[in-house]
Amino acid sequence: MHKVKQLILTHWIETRRRVTREIIVGSVRMGGDNPIVVQSMLTSDTMDTAACLREAILLAEAGCQIIRITAPTRKDAANLENIRRAFNENGLGHIPIVADIHFKPDAALEAAKWVEGVRVNPGNYADKKKFAVIEYTDEEYAAELARIEEAFTPLVLLCKQLGRAMRIGTNHGSLSDRIMNRYGDTPLGMVESALEFARIARKHDFHNFNFSMKSSNPKVMIAAYRLLVAKLEEAGPDWNYPIHTGVTEAGEGEDGRIKSAIGIGSLLQDGIGDTIRVSLTEDAHHEIPVCKRLIAQIPELSRNSIDVSKLTAPADPRNLFDYQRHPTQPLTLPNGLTLGGDKTVAVVVTRAHYDALAPRISPKADVKPEAILEDLPLHETDPVQFTPPPPNTIVAVSDTCPLNPIAAHRLLAACMRSAGLKNPILLKDTLTPLSQPIPPKKSPDALIASATVLGSLLCDGIGDAILIRRETAPGAALQLAYNILQAAGCRSFKTDYVACPSCGRTLFNLQTVTARIKARTSHLKGVKIAVMGCIVNGPGEMADADFGYVGGAPGKINLYIGKTPVKFNIPEDEAVERLVDLIRENGKWVDPDPEAQSAPQLAAVN
Repeated sequence: MHKVKQLILTHWIETRRRVTREIIVGSVRMGGDNPIVVQSMLTSDTMDTAACLREAILLAEAGCQIIRITAPTRKDAANLENIRRAFNENGLGHIPIVADIHFKPDAALEAAKWVEGVRVNPGNYADKKKFAVIEYTDEEYAAELARIEEAFTPLVLLCKQLGRAMRIGTNHGSLSDRIMNRYGDTPLGMVESALEFARIARKHDFHNFNFSMKSSNPKVMIAAYRLLVAKLEEAGPDWNYPIHTGVTEAGEGEDGRIKSAIGIGSLLQDGIGDTIRVSLTEDAHHEIPVCKRLIAQIPELSRNSIDVSKLTAPADPRNLFDYQRHPTQPLTLPNGLTLGGDKTVAVVVTRAHYDALAPRISPKADVKPEAILEDLPLHETDPVQFTPPPPNTIVAVSDTCPLNPIAAHRLLAACMRSAGLKNPILLKDTLTPLSQPIPPKKSPDALIASATVLGSLLCDGIGDAILIRRETAPGAALQLAYNILQAAGCRSFKTDYVACPSCGRTLFNLQTVTARIKARTSHLKGVKIAVMGCIVNGPGEMADADFGYVGGAPGKINLYIGKTPVKFNIPEDEAVERLVDLIRENGKWVDPDPEAQSAPQLAAVN
């Protein structure tokens, strides 16, 4: 894997967009020198043309450039003709439609007649997922590939004939049994699944396609995209296909935005991504402003005030494909908190924020300051002119560093490792200090930027404590710090939810049901619950969830423990309480503590 690692992100302290070929999706040009394309997906029933149009109009007004619509059956795919006509007659003729296909090659062939693009999922297009354990011989595996080629080739030839685009979109939650048995539930399995389909397309000289590698876990998603790009580089310069990035099943509200910023923002800062979609369990048009913020922040977050090409730097310390924490030596502070080693990443606040928060925080609170910046044995250094920290100190990047915060912390970690030093590292979300008092204000831009910077570094394994400075409201800053750590998989202080964004396949109202489930379970610290509208990604994305709530049929819910279904066809009006019963039966239920300080109350502290 070392050879592959050296092929990617050569300029690892400089954001340089990956060079890709241009593809055409209707009127939209993607890749090449074109700006990053923003897209979303309708949640309406594909057979309800009027509802699809209403939703599409809101998306268009928000600035959406490509609209994806599910086509679960050939009948749904045929109605795309009416939807395309409705778009054209109502001023949306310039917006391409991409049909989202799972399981049904005949639906894909029908959809390609009417819309500008088709997304196929290699995990279930002419393949299967039954969580079966099968040992394939090389001959049996080759026979399976031949079968898939026979099923996939007609769509490739039709798209080539009609000038359609294609997305080969792998989902971590729906890898086929064949891939799972050969490569495991890994980023490599995700990449190989997509490359098998790409080789078939290229065999027929079809190149108007892009890739995606989606997962609800930002660490898995980041690793998969990096590995994909490395494999494409390794395959040769004509494999420079555009990339669609996204965190699937990100959820809603701040948690969904933070998780998306960590995954998508991190890749954009590495120069990976030609089109993006933020998957929120909200009305689709709310996704577009988040996409725009993620794209707009790239120049600021990647700006360096020196010519980094002339900078002599140690080797990149990151393991790009397998998460490993940057090695540090534990250091115990006077207040008893230990930083570094394998200890939980801690939350640091300024004294001013601590003084504002302290009177409002219950002793039982899970969200509370763990250290005060001014009390730390802190050694600040500019990694461009690195000065080794003394023993028994915490090292941080100085605000005078001319690099952007992601590059600066990466370089700091490289310098530390090169010098054999293991001081714990404090991460800052910005290297721009507050030069004058600013009225405390909760900022959505701060949320996106802080999550991108800190989440990117944490997913690289860098950081033993974090400090939020972009967010000036003390309560909001503290809550944001904890939410970033949870979304990056560094700690679990509250219930974790995996919730899909809804689409025409969804068998219940995801927003309403997710809200009901959260109202009953949000106090369950360390429990992970998946809320999935259908079975396309449900069982797979729930592999690391404790419990799952999945639409099984109209009005009926199936409940899961991990990826195993345990209760079937529960009436929807009973299902939330049955989920609570299941959690209780498995020993993970506790009653809410009325004395504990809740997170929403903290966010109101200014």
